[in-house]
Amino acid sequence: MFTGSGVALVTPFKDGEVHYEKLKELLEWHVANQTDAIIICGTTGEASTLTDKERKAVIKFTVDVVNGRIPVIAGSGSNNTAHAVELSQYCESVGVDGLLVVTPYYNKATDLGLLKHYEMIANSVQLPIILYNVPGRTGVNLTPPLVQKLAQIKNIVGIKEASGDISQVAEMIRLCGEDFLVYSGNDDMIVPVLSLGGQGVISVLANILPQVTHDLVSSYLEGDVKKSRQLQLGVNGLVHALFIEVNPIPIKTAMNVLGMEVGSFRLPLTEMAATNLVVLKKELTNYGL
Repeated sequence: MFTGSGVALVTPFKDGEVHYEKLKELLEWHVANQTDAIIICGTTGEASTLTDKERKAVIKFTVDVVNGRIPVIAGSGSNNTAHAVELSQYCESVGVDGLLVVTPYYNKATDLGLLKHYEMIANSVQLPIILYNVPGRTGVNLTPPLVQKLAQIKNIVGIKEASGDISQVAEMIRLCGEDFLVYSGNDDMIVPVLSLGGQGVISVLANILPQVTHDLVSSYLEGDVKKSRQLQLGVNGLVHALFIEVNPIPIKTAMNVLGMEVGSFRLPLTEMAATNLVVLKKELTNYGL
């Protein structure tokens, strides 16, 4: 799939609609600044408030603009298995390089249900699939033994692990082996995940610091652990501010503060609280932005 920093890209809006001109600008900026992959229509991309028509249009637009220069990985998860299959097949038809498939949310499926869910999606496409484990948002945790079973499915090639539990990450890597790709889903845990054999990060931070996030991973993988650690510790204050409210509220706010003009949110997401905005601006300033 990719090694390095994949950006969990925001979806820019203007007057309540997807702002395609801005999206093209962001995509070109990431290609120019060494982002290693584009992850489109994930959590940070507010996929849950896009209509199916919008979601498909954004994915196709991204594939067309990027035009094979770096991998494009599309979020095709759903809590409705049949819907996830339909989205995944559409993504394959327009030429994405891989899929990011979040665990079904709200249903709180059993391990058997999760296994069958992912089996059905994987069997419906030829694309490589990255599992997305984010129990804080979905209410369901992909345990290491379950991930080990899922890793036996031919085109399930890796996981975005956003549980925040480094012991769980270690156990997944132990059980699944070095060929199974593990990406940090937490920007403040990139170096710890790399130290266990991870391949990189699917990053919110990269929306504003693409080069730094790329360098953080590449430095570690090239053997410069000291530089990588310094970059990690250097961004962590900002990372914490980027999660002071639910993602993507802080990152889109930060982008707007920095003049990137990515627009507002769709309800039920709202503008950032004034007290939290003060904290965010302080950390942006502290980092030199």
